[in-house]
Amino acid sequence: MTTQTPTRLKSHICGEWIEGRGPGQLLRDAGTGAPVALIDASGLDMAGALDHGRRAGAALRAMSFHQRAELLKALGKALSDAKAGFHALSLATGATPRDGMVDIEGGIHTLFAYSGMGRRELPNTRVLVEGPVEGLSKDHSFSAQHILSPLHGVAVHINAFNFPVWGMLEKLAPTLLAGMPAIIKPASQTAYLTEAVVREIIATGLLPEGALQLICGSTGDLLDHVTAQDVVTFTGSASTGRMLRSSRAIVENSVRFTMEADSLNACVLGPDAVAGTPEFDLFIKEVVREMTVKAGQKCTAIRRVMVPRAQVQAAVAALGAALGKVGVGLPGDAATRMGALASLSQRDEVRARIRDLSADGEVVIGNPDAVTLVSGDAELGAFLNPVVLYCDRPHDARAAHDVEAFGPVSTLMPYDDLDEAVALTHRGKGSLAASVFTNDAAVAESAVLGMAPFHGRILIGNRASAASSTGHGAPLPNLVHGGPGRAGGGEEMGGIRGVKHFMQRTAVQGAPGLLAAVTGRWSAGAPVSDDVHPFRKSLETLRIGDRVVTQTRQVTLEDIEHFAHFTGDTFYAHMDEEAARANPFFDGRVAHGYLILSFAAGLFVQPDPGPVLANYGVDNLRFLTPVYPGDTLGVVLTCKEINPRENAGHAEVRWDCVVSNQNGAPVATYDVLTMVARTWP
Repeated sequence: MTTQTPTRLKSHICGEWIEGRGPGQLLRDAGTGAPVALIDASGLDMAGALDHGRRAGAALRAMSFHQRAELLKALGKALSDAKAGFHALSLATGATPRDGMVDIEGGIHTLFAYSGMGRRELPNTRVLVEGPVEGLSKDHSFSAQHILSPLHGVAVHINAFNFPVWGMLEKLAPTLLAGMPAIIKPASQTAYLTEAVVREIIATGLLPEGALQLICGSTGDLLDHVTAQDVVTFTGSASTGRMLRSSRAIVENSVRFTMEADSLNACVLGPDAVAGTPEFDLFIKEVVREMTVKAGQKCTAIRRVMVPRAQVQAAVAALGAALGKVGVGLPGDAATRMGALASLSQRDEVRARIRDLSADGEVVIGNPDAVTLVSGDAELGAFLNPVVLYCDRPHDARAAHDVEAFGPVSTLMPYDDLDEAVALTHRGKGSLAASVFTNDAAVAESAVLGMAPFHGRILIGNRASAASSTGHGAPLPNLVHGGPGRAGGGEEMGGIRGVKHFMQRTAVQGAPGLLAAVTGRWSAGAPVSDDVHPFRKSLETLRIGDRVVTQTRQVTLEDIEHFAHFTGDTFYAHMDEEAARANPFFDGRVAHGYLILSFAAGLFVQPDPGPVLANYGVDNLRFLTPVYPGDTLGVVLTCKEINPRENAGHAEVRWDCVVSNQNGAPVATYDVLTMVARTWP
């Protein structure tokens, strides 16, 4: 969707939509060259925007993780309802409708994904407890616990032009879930699409004022005002990233800085995947897809293609045939399979990098200087046909391993054995993604273990996963996105790992009772209450530390044999005295572990109808001491953690369970998980 009269983009800072004071930079439709928008952020109060965001953080931090997760879900629904307008505007970026789905639907999916992870994997609290309690004294009077709490600053997200929607939302989702406000700075070329999405988000009124701000144009002196409580993320060129990372305020204040930069991602055709195999065909399909989706303007796109020397001719022929069918033209044209690059200047940049790459190889597919189109004007639109170069001596090459042409460009290079292929992938000096296509388990193992230290993500492609695979280049919310070395050394998403990037990890030491007050989790040594059986208490009256100390029950040989025959578990340690004694862990026949759990439940369960609605699992089960016929068991069950569900009549309650024998030795420890009603009856 383009207009002849360009729209003047506005920034949203300090609660207002504000225009910059300068004349603005003209942004053009990537396919037609028509004016789309003017962008400028000169004269904006960047320090004020940061201060405004920091003040807004209090409202986010006052919410629980589940409340923030529900917020993300609501935002995802609102953006889904408005996505038709986003898709229309996306065409101006050079993206085809298929490309737009990756960007727009992919971004919205990330909101929903983080909403689901927040509700499933995080407690309904404002502080995240990490790991077990560390006992620091034998008498349980002094303990420690790691906690994570939201930083009191602003996350500044400086994004690239290629994914104006997903690039924003994949960072924004974990930021908001962590309880931290954000300032978004999109790349200018496609900022009009980001602005449209932010307008929709702001219009919903779902976010606390100041939780999301937008800068359309240069950041000016923004980074001069960041503090140790702020976070800066950057996606773009390595040179710009290094400049930002070395900013005075970032260095002096030790500001967290995450960078995703250049990446010469590799794809390896396994030695077993010869022409005619399903893996060869999948490999060709994947290379073509990675070269043409978003016109190759993807940080995860395949830039280097490693092929067994004997398969080079077949690979060049297959790639040439497949790429020859890729119609290049206006993004909205039905015949178009690949749209335009983001701008004419971007096309000039890609052509210049192809000339650099030609120092190590020759163009074998495509012509970088002549464009064949199914629609559009080659002079007005930023079009470029896919280009493949061949580098016959990759070990002697430099440019092939150093230069990234950020467009539909890949370099094919031969290898003679798998170790050589792995070594060639290392020459990228660290990448976001790699892939290997093989149906040989030994090849998969050797390739992945050899490549892993140099890559953030590795896809193994074969016939078994072909139908369900997300492919080489698709970052997923629950997987780490980032890579070492040249790729920036940063890390985004990765499920709940991504949320923790915006939180501070703190080791808290003290008396268990005080730790429990901080964390909302009971541990040994904290106060307890034995007044009423805790299974008779609804959430209105249940508190952590409420417990029951049970009566005891003796385990007999008849119990063990009955359980064995009843369940079918006739393992020798339960049924054969001589064989059990020969076992280095036992002095004779022992009780089944699950018999112990069953007897324990029989001791601590209050059987009458009450607020405990269901038992839905056991965590952290350990059997510590063998139980022999004649041993007597007792249980201490303590309310450990209460995790209420949003907008539900029940909560998850975690119980600490310790089963001990007549000598006071723990024989089993575990957490019992139940659902408990808010009120009863």
